Amino acid sequence: MPTTAEINQKYFRPSCLPAINSRGFPVNFFEPYTGKKYNEIVVPGSLLSNPTDMIINFFSLLREANNFPGLPPVGCGSIGLGATPLPVAYHFFSSFYQAKHSYNDFSNLFKNVAHINLIKLLQLVHHNNYYRYFIEIETIQSIKKGVTCFVYYYGFVTVEGENGVFKISDMTLTGEDFLCAAYHGWSHNAEESVAIRYAWCNLIKKQSPAEQTGFIKNIYFLGTDGADYLIQFITLTNGTDIEIAQFRREPNQVWTPIHIDPTKCLPSNQKNT
Repeated sequence: MPTTAEINQKYFRPSCLPAINSRGFPVNFFEPYTGKKYNEIVVPGSLLSNPTDMIINFFSLLREANNFPGLPPVGCGSIGLGATPLPVAYHFFSSFYQAKHSYNDFSNLFKNVAHINLIKLLQLVHHNNYYRYFIEIETIQSIKKGVTCFVYYYGFVTVEGENGVFKISDMTLTGEDFLCAAYHGWSHNAEESVAIRYAWCNLIKKQSPAEQTGFIKNIYFLGTDGADYLIQFITLTNGTDIEIAQFRREPNQVWTPIHIDPTKCLPSNQKNT
């Protein structure tokens, strides 16, 4: 059983990971865009040439962006680069995604956010020009005059090729609750989540101890069908384990991605399938 100190460190402390989005964009980088409307901006193709680098460039641009209406209620004067990076960063969105989210919608995401650190980035899927990533970001936000706090979000970013470059075609972010996983339920813990949910399908014959490297946690089990399975999780800063992938080992020893929805094995759902 974990000690009190271990529980406190896991569930109630901020991240100690380094920021990935540390690429510098000096003030003179933005000079060509000064005075231009957001729809007149063209982002250099060099920033969009590689899907992973594109995401890092996107969050590096946004690292010191903010959109405080009027004078910032926090800090000791001006903060970072203000709203200057926002119209440039908006063009990291694909034309399809821009059609769904206006520039005003985009800029409003950054109200009361004064700083963004990208602390986790993991590629999950790659098919031709389609990529899907897991991300976790750490933000500094204003909660009232003179008071700031760290707020964490995790989510998924879809990247697709467009006119010879890579752009974001979908992005979801979910806020993290630091007062949930430590106190409530098995669903936040990878080992218990697999043991309970995959048992609904009578799929587990023997579950092995979890193997964790950094923030990636792997749960292996021998299935009742004789096959080996791997359920992969990412551990968030708030201590919650988020399932990101499922694999089955084929006779040739290759791990093949699969999709199992354990909830469909519940009696209440079987009559609807």
